[in-house]
Amino acid sequence: MSEVSFEGVFVPNVTPFKDGEIDYGSLRRLVDYLVEAGANGLVPCGTTGESATLSHDEHIDVIEAVVDQAAGRVPVIAGIGTNDTRESITLMERAEELDLQGYLVVCPYYNRPNQEGIIAHFRAVSEVTDRPIILYNIPMRTGRNIDVGTVVELARIPNIVGIKDASADINQTMSILARTKNFSVLSGEDHLLFSICCLGGHGGILASGHVLPGEFLAMCRAVGSGDLEEARRLHYHLLPLVRVMFKEPNPAPAKAAMRLMGVIDSDELRLPLLSVSAACREDISGVLHGLKLL
Repeated sequence: MSEVSFEGVFVPNVTPFKDGEIDYGSLRRLVDYLVEAGANGLVPCGTTGESATLSHDEHIDVIEAVVDQAAGRVPVIAGIGTNDTRESITLMERAEELDLQGYLVVCPYYNRPNQEGIIAHFRAVSEVTDRPIILYNIPMRTGRNIDVGTVVELARIPNIVGIKDASADINQTMSILARTKNFSVLSGEDHLLFSICCLGGHGGILASGHVLPGEFLAMCRAVGSGDLEEARRLHYHLLPLVRVMFKEPNPAPAKAAMRLMGVIDSDELRLPLLSVSAACREDISGVLHGLKLL
């Protein structure tokens, strides 16, 4: 595959489970569905892929299955990253054997390193590979924000090429856009995709993209072509989907939607996460009916 353009809509695909084990048949069907529905790329083993509940062997096996099923049709950006730099490097070294187009590396969580520690972590991980790395900033989950100055410093490392920005701080996003060049800023907050694209962002890595990745991509492209009326229409058309996808903890709603649409066999999660409530499932079904998907 040629050099990847980190623009558009990437889907951090769920990891289907059945009776406690990974359901590889459902995973392969999911890959086909997402590719055919218009996703620019896939991101296995991110937060939405329940990476925190996967063993190292499962983590690599899931990435390998997604790469195999994608078969070069779209880039695969593997979710890699833990709160232990050495462990993150070990995972990346194993993933280096696969035909990947890059990595999504989360800010170290739980340990709460200072900004110097965050820089040292990403610098150490970046030295393991020549492949592109996307930073993943999600302070709500990690307990640490990757500050703007830290992003600017890390962007000087040649193979750190972008950020999945789930800070939910539009002022921070604007500062990153203003202070970086040739650096992809991808929304990790699905409801802010339209706004971030209008500010000069490059797309998103969207859990909601499981359902209609092609329409999210159309919104990004409408912004890029200057058709803000169409982009705004798509934003409000997709907003009910975005809201219901985060009504209960991610990725439970995304799995429920894929199960309702017949893409995967089960919406099972691994503890401590639970499947959606009956009320949430009804809301998801209502939104999918409204989108004429059921």
